[in-house]
Amino acid sequence: MARKRISEYKAKMLLFEALGLPYQGIQVRNSDLSFYTSLDNTKTYVVKVDQGVKKRFKQGLIHLDIHSEMLLDSIEDLRNKGYSQFLIEPYYKHKAEDERYLALERIREGIAVYVSKKGGIDIEEQQNFVQQFIIPQDTYQEVAKYIGIDAKLVEKIIKVMDKFYISFLEINPLVVKENKLLFLDLAVEVDSAGSFFVKDAWNERDFIDYAVEHTVEEAVVEELSTRSQASFKLVVLNPNGSIFMLLSGGGASIVLADEVYNQGFGKELANYGEYSGNPNAEETYIYTKQLLSLLLKSKARNKILIIAGGVANFTDIRITFRGIIQALTEVKHELQKQNIKVYVRRGGPYQEEGLAMMKSFLEKEKLLGDVSGPEMVLTDIVGEALRFLKSE
Repeated sequence: MARKRISEYKAKMLLFEALGLPYQGIQVRNSDLSFYTSLDNTKTYVVKVDQGVKKRFKQGLIHLDIHSEMLLDSIEDLRNKGYSQFLIEPYYKHKAEDERYLALERIREGIAVYVSKKGGIDIEEQQNFVQQFIIPQDTYQEVAKYIGIDAKLVEKIIKVMDKFYISFLEINPLVVKENKLLFLDLAVEVDSAGSFFVKDAWNERDFIDYAVEHTVEEAVVEELSTRSQASFKLVVLNPNGSIFMLLSGGGASIVLADEVYNQGFGKELANYGEYSGNPNAEETYIYTKQLLSLLLKSKARNKILIIAGGVANFTDIRITFRGIIQALTEVKHELQKQNIKVYVRRGGPYQEEGLAMMKSFLEKEKLLGDVSGPEMVLTDIVGEALRFLKSE
């Protein structure tokens, strides 16, 4: 078992629901800006990085009192600092003297409860003010009295910890204001061994290291796959590789990736992935955009793109190629500038129309490496592409 930190958004969803409180937070991942239409332009908001970073406020990773029309700029500023997951919440003005500290940790003796009447961003410098209690050796009433909250709240939070296999929970600051409680910042670690028992209340996608360890492009594809009936996979193997592959079908994608290794170019392979299950043009466009983003960012001197797959039973080649061509069109000048050639081998429903569209586009934009149908042996397209790569 391991203690895994989950996103603040998920942690607050769990806590607020269990306490019967409304929660108005909005999670923003990557470039998904669909939240924008649901905002109240009469309110101001807090925008914060939600990737488990400590001392966020001191690092400038929390923006306060932001009007709705400035939210996109605020997110873009945080994104430019290298982050991809954010939390937007209504902004509540309060005084520093209203801030308390409350943390609970599962230990051998029970639940250790740490409380302080002086919460906020300087809590680490004010450890002398932190009082420790142990439940059940001490009572809920003793804990609650120390920081002026209802004992039932402490009891309910411990029940939440038991229900969701929470090992550590920290609220800082907890604002106590006019008989109201505000949970401004919340950090939660769960016991990963409890994932089976919580029945998807939290899962791997809520772990902070999921957001940290994945590229933006991988995360977008993961999100796309969860929303589609089709399947999409994208794994970055070498960000500065020379060989990028847009593959279709699980079996064919493995054969083609293996062929790159067999030809002695394994270290140059930038990615593995595949799409399948008859995605529509929009989905294929979004998937292709992520791969092209990685391709153009690679610092390799020479680069190729292989678009390949077996002979599909159901996937409409014409429709998926429309999405691919749309994405290629958006970056055609960058592709030309970097002298990237595209090699295509594909078969399936409407293959003649799809292949003709692709060849016409690549010829027109001077990106053509080769376009072939199923008359070409599947792995031969790799050889064609590698010959170009070696000649450069």
